[in-house]
Amino acid sequence: MTNPSGILAEASTSFIHAPREGMSTDDVDRILESGRLSLVELDRLAVPRKTLAHRRILGCLTLEQSDRVRRLMRMILEAEYTFGNEAKAHAWLRRRNKLLGEETPLDRLDTDAGTKQIETLLERIAHGIAA
Repeated sequence: MTNPSGILAEASTSFIHAPREGMSTDDVDRILESGRLSLVELDRLAVPRKTLAHRRILGCLTLEQSDRVRRLMRMILEAEYTFGNEAKAHAWLRRRNKLLGEETPLDRLDTDAGTKQIETLLERIAHGIAA
């Protein structure tokens, strides 16, 4: 990655730094309110709506669900850092990409392997290599 520790420091969001704790549903709400991830995207990539409704009653996500949300946020923050602009990063994450078989980068963030592909693309972009 381009500058993972710098991004996390800049983000100053505790939900990214607590991998052994279930993320609070309040943190999930803050992510949704920030506009970095929509409810539809969260539902598709990390936590189904029905499950999220149940987890709201309990107050936090499971460790596995939390890890998926943290992975998404880490990569969104990495894209924002790489592009230096939230709007450009968010557009890139949601634009179909030929190198990804016409999938969007965001679509690939549902697995570790897909996340590694996106990390590689972001590194190429950061170094001025066409991606």
